Amino acid sequence: SFTCFSSKKKKKQQLGFVDRILDYIEGGPKLRKWYGAPDLRQKQKDEANDVNEDLASDLEETRDAVLVTDGDNEIGQSIILSLVVKRIRVKALVKDKRAALEAFGTYVESLVGDANDKRFLKRASTGVRAVICPTAGFLSKIEDWKGIQHVILLSQLSFYRNSTGIQALVTSSSRELVEGDEDAVKNSGVPYTIIRTGNLVNSSPANQQGFSFQKGVSAQGSLRKEDAAFICVEALDHVPSAGLTFEVVNGGEKVSDWKTFFSTL
Repeated sequence: SFTCFSSKKKKKQQLGFVDRILDYIEGGPKLRKWYGAPDLRQKQKDEANDVNEDLASDLEETRDAVLVTDGDNEIGQSIILSLVVKRIRVKALVKDKRAALEAFGTYVESLVGDANDKRFLKRASTGVRAVICPTAGFLSKIEDWKGIQHVILLSQLSFYRNSTGIQALVTSSSRELVEGDEDAVKNSGVPYTIIRTGNLVNSSPANQQGFSFQKGVSAQGSLRKEDAAFICVEALDHVPSAGLTFEVVNGGEKVSDWKTFFSTL
C-alpha cells in the first residue's frame, strides 16, 4: 500500500503547474453542476455578450426605427401596417415570432422576449428613435431612455378612472399599468405625446365619424380602434419640445390637416 501511495504522490508531483490548472478547470464546472451552482464559463460568456452589446449600442449612430410595443394587439398591428406603408423601419414586440413573420414578412423586425430582462430591453431599443405604445405596461419597465427621441402612449386612464362598480374592478389592473406608464414617460426626460382616449371600440355611430378634443371627453366617450391607430401614427411626425397630453374621442369635428392640428395644441 505504501508503494501505491508513493507512486500516486510521485505522479501528482510530476504534473506541471499548467497541467494542474487544466485539471482544476476541467473539474471545476463538473463540481459546480453537482452542487447546483451556475457554470462560471457560461456566466463569463453572458458577461462578454453584454459587453459586446453595450459596445455595439454605443457605436451605433443610425436611429431610424420605430418600436411598437405590442404587435399582437389589433391597434398595434394597424400601427405597424401604416408605418410599413410609410416605409418606416419597424421593430415590434410580439409573443409569436412565426405568426408575426407570416403577417408582416421581413418588413418588420419582430422581437420575442421578457420585458423585465434588461438585455432584451436594450436589444429592443437599439436603433430606435421613437416608441409607440398601443397598450400599457411596457414604459414603466424602461430604465435607460438614451437615444429615444419621442414616445407616444395611447392611454385610457381617464376612462378607467371614471369606471364604477364591476367595471372598475375589471379595469383596476389596467388602470395601474397606465398610471405607471404615464408616470414613467413624464419622468423620462424624453419628449412624449400622451393620447388620452375613452373606450376603444370597433365602430361608432354615423353622426360621430369625426372627432372631439374637448376636455373631459375621454372619461365617457369612445374611439374607434382604427382611428386610435391612425392618430398614433400621425402624432409621430410632431415631436413636442417637452410633453403633450390631449384627449380625443369620436365626434363631429373633422380634421383635414393633422400637422396643423398638432401645431395648435
